[in-house]
Amino acid sequence: MSVIAQDMREVDQVIALRLDSGVPLVGQVARYIIAAGGKRLRPALLLLICGALGFKGAQRFNLAAVVEFIHTSTLLHDDVVDDSSLRRGNPTANETFGNPASVLVGDFLYSRCFQMMVDAQNMRIMQVLADATNVIAEGEVQQLMNMHNAELDEAGYLQVIRSKTAKLFEASARVGAILADSSPELEELCAEYGQALGTAFQVIDDVLDYTGEAAVMGKNLGDDLREGKTTLPLIAAMQRGSASQRALIKEAIETGGVAMLDQVINIVKTTGALDVARLAATQEAQRAIAAARQLPAGPHSDCLLQLATQLLERQS
Repeated sequence: MSVIAQDMREVDQVIALRLDSGVPLVGQVARYIIAAGGKRLRPALLLLICGALGFKGAQRFNLAAVVEFIHTSTLLHDDVVDDSSLRRGNPTANETFGNPASVLVGDFLYSRCFQMMVDAQNMRIMQVLADATNVIAEGEVQQLMNMHNAELDEAGYLQVIRSKTAKLFEASARVGAILADSSPELEELCAEYGQALGTAFQVIDDVLDYTGEAAVMGKNLGDDLREGKTTLPLIAAMQRGSASQRALIKEAIETGGVAMLDQVINIVKTTGALDVARLAATQEAQRAIAAARQLPAGPHSDCLLQLATQLLERQS
């Protein structure tokens, strides 16, 4: 990421400036979650696409901050909905400040995003980001409706993660292409890269919930099961397991049975479900790689290729 290191510092300055509020708690909560770290993949993706396509205008910093704010606001709301206590190795904002403050500051970040979008003076970009924000919200509701639903299939699972997670990756890449005044074909190529990368990212994240280490991941293992989320490793395990194994996983999903976590992990591993999920992530990563290879050659497109390749090796 050294190719955009200075750009990311510029984005950090925009973030610090736009978090300013006359209400102290707003800035306190927002700074808390942003300072907790994170990969900043969405703003990085926007900057990398701009770099690959030769756009050097200052508006890229403003819009990179916008996509990070959209992401951060969804995290604040997600952690309240999921009753999460740990994120990136730190207590969540709702654990520290309470649910009401987290929800309201998430709302502040959403509304600040719209103020910043107006600064771009580009209706196409406003449309893309407004539509993406709406799709993300729909994905959140879809996920809520699917909680403790052991009948969810792979198609339903992919629909949720392409809305909830991959849509902002897709929008970030698309906005970078729009800023660079790209052709419709090139814009769609960038959007495909973002969607594929975001989908692979989430599938690997779901794999790590059954294979990772809490200290490395920065969250509690088994959180997905506790929340009743039917993710691809569980779907594949139920498809490949015996009748008794299917029944146990079904019960664990429907009851949020964390007490069964060790048994579920064992079934997921012994049925080869993790290989199924990793293959799905690999296919999405390969789709991203194929798109990146069609971008103009240079250090920024090289970095996009590396992102997709190294995604499959992530441990947190």
